[in-house]
Amino acid sequence: MAQQEDVFKKIVSHCKEYGFVFPSSDIYDGLAAVYDYGQNGVELKNNIKQYWWQSMVLLHNNIVGIDSSIFMHPTIWKASGHVDAFNDPLIDNRDSKKRYRADVLIEDQLGKYEEKMDKEIAKAAKKFGDSFDEAQFRATNPRVLEYQRKYDELHTRFANAMEASNLEELKQIILDEGIVDPISGTKNWTDVRQFNLMFSTEMGASADSSSKIYLRPETAQGIFVNFLNVQKTGRMKLPFGIAQIGKAFRNEIVARQFVFRMREFEQMEMQFFCQPGTEMKWFNYWKQYRLAWHQALGMGNDNYRYHDHEKLAHYANAATDIEFHMPFGFKEVEGIHSRTNFDLSQHEKFSGRQIKYFDPERNENYTPYVVETSIGVDRMFLSIMCHSYTEEQLENGSSRVVLRLPEPLAPTKCAVLPLVNKDGLPEKAQEIVDDLKFHFNTSIETKDSIGKRYRRQDAVGTPFCVTVDGDTLTDNTVTLRYRDSMKQERVPVAKLREIIEDRVSITSLLKKLDVKE
Repeated sequence: MAQQEDVFKKIVSHCKEYGFVFPSSDIYDGLAAVYDYGQNGVELKNNIKQYWWQSMVLLHNNIVGIDSSIFMHPTIWKASGHVDAFNDPLIDNRDSKKRYRADVLIEDQLGKYEEKMDKEIAKAAKKFGDSFDEAQFRATNPRVLEYQRKYDELHTRFANAMEASNLEELKQIILDEGIVDPISGTKNWTDVRQFNLMFSTEMGASADSSSKIYLRPETAQGIFVNFLNVQKTGRMKLPFGIAQIGKAFRNEIVARQFVFRMREFEQMEMQFFCQPGTEMKWFNYWKQYRLAWHQALGMGNDNYRYHDHEKLAHYANAATDIEFHMPFGFKEVEGIHSRTNFDLSQHEKFSGRQIKYFDPERNENYTPYVVETSIGVDRMFLSIMCHSYTEEQLENGSSRVVLRLPEPLAPTKCAVLPLVNKDGLPEKAQEIVDDLKFHFNTSIETKDSIGKRYRRQDAVGTPFCVTVDGDTLTDNTVTLRYRDSMKQERVPVAKLREIIEDRVSITSLLKKLDVKE
């Protein structure tokens, strides 16, 4: 665990050193849980968003996109339930004066039991080699069985407490499990209490005429209140979806783990409207499709898993998270929810406007059901960085840090490097850049030795480096270097686009998404 935490610290440091993520207001000593994306980070982030957007809007002829306002009528948040029920269970440690989410403390304890089981299994697998039967070992090993018993008992208690919103039981679980504050090392906990996460502000010309509004805590409601606008202007027929990428804001008291949990973040959401009774069919479809979207990145299928919700939101009849194996354990990166007709019904009730769909086949009006897919851009960014960060020992005794980013998502696809900064090589390099930049993000770098430049490009995840040397001026060939293998080959300048373009195109990812309805 300590080793994984060290790796995570290195990733955070790497993000700042190479222009991916900076602490917000850095020269003023930062602002807690708020971050700025640097020149490389914003390119990676934009590529993630492009991949998601095209997978939704381009590949599905029944999905369109919108961009709703951050500021919305305050009654929207009353209708959605956020004003009354958007709370986290929080607990303080009296000695460290730090505040924690009670549910996260318990989830971390569950994760520790899982880690202990995994360690026992890993040791046994190493000992017995190819003859190792994991299922049999889990069913018979006394240590694994004891950890599994503790896990199951804790999981049941936790699920029941969350379902009943039993704050006293959550505290008792923390005490019974002997969970200590990581800073003070003590168990001197306060009672668990609820804390509303919405940011509020005032809108109006003067104090007397101003009204209280909220920074949106989610983007979904902007889609729901525009359902009629999109349906009528686009003449959309069920089933259809509305996609949106936008900022959301939550007053997270326990913001942690770099960009995993922030107070200002970005969501990619799609609300899929369908006939009542078909929602589970579409729920299962979107579960499969969204997992395939993640797996197409080639970051290891074993690093993903489904996690079905034990406690469903009051509006849902099914909910599943897609979790990714971060350095600090499996964590949610995306949620798929069957929201029934709750949201549209609530907005109909609170607005006094009829929000129905007229189905010409049934010859009736009804409120559509909704299946939601919601993914955090920043969490997705972090999962990619965590998986891609690699420290390699090379055969010559040296080492390198390389970001093995999925090639279509890399900030820069190709770096053109003149071997020396003279003799017409920079000019030739710029000529190559000017040709390639219309097809994919291409840069030129001239400072330092070629070896140092290779290492810098490895560190920012550039998949291809092109070296321009003296022979280039005579035969119009260059040395093409591949990031992951460090293989080098001599290729004609005229072939560069052909070799690189398909591998770095978002299209190459989209072609892998073939999930049948």
